[in-house]
Amino acid sequence: MSEAVHLSRAPPIGALPSSRRKPTSIASSPSSFPSLARRNRSLSSFRGALSFSGKCRGSNHSPAGWQLSGGKVGVFNVWSGEGSVQELDDAPVSIELEPICSDTQFDRLIADAQQLDEGVIVVWTAKWCRKCIYLEPKLKRLAAEYHPRLRFYRVDVNNVPHSLVARAGVTKMPTIQMWKDGKKQGEVIGGHKAHLVVNEIRDMIENNDADI
Repeated sequence: MSEAVHLSRAPPIGALPSSRRKPTSIASSPSSFPSLARRNRSLSSFRGALSFSGKCRGSNHSPAGWQLSGGKVGVFNVWSGEGSVQELDDAPVSIELEPICSDTQFDRLIADAQQLDEGVIVVWTAKWCRKCIYLEPKLKRLAAEYHPRLRFYRVDVNNVPHSLVARAGVTKMPTIQMWKDGKKQGEVIGGHKAHLVVNEIRDMIENNDADI
């Protein structure tokens, strides 16, 4: 947990010199900053081309995965690995976990991975799970670390049939499972500190997939 900033320690506004209280408005004189104005126009046009996703939808098409972190922007298809990659730096630092919204979609993904002789990571979560929320940013970074060799998905247990949750043997959240060859190869229960959970996930991946 990052250290909170105590507002009570800040000096009152009236105690500051008037010259320090007067804000500087870049927008009021854009001609004074031509390079900044050009950069803003470029960024605006670039952002307009991005398509953000991450929620369950009715269709099963392959939406674009995305990340925006640390000055790096990557746009790519996390399902097929196809399409162009637009980056401002070397590689993405985080990837949105693709949602699984039905048992049919789950079965199809597992079957596709088996056909390709690949493994997948499935993260079982719930909106009310605080530990899931704390762990999510680290899992996104971990997904980027293994992309495109290993794909990460997430399942909100409240958005899929209970029969799927029971079939996967999930009783606690978050549960992170590795599936390969059509069956579950291992799992990690994320009930402790996030960095320890991530280390256990790495061990699970390395122990169950020699090609990673």
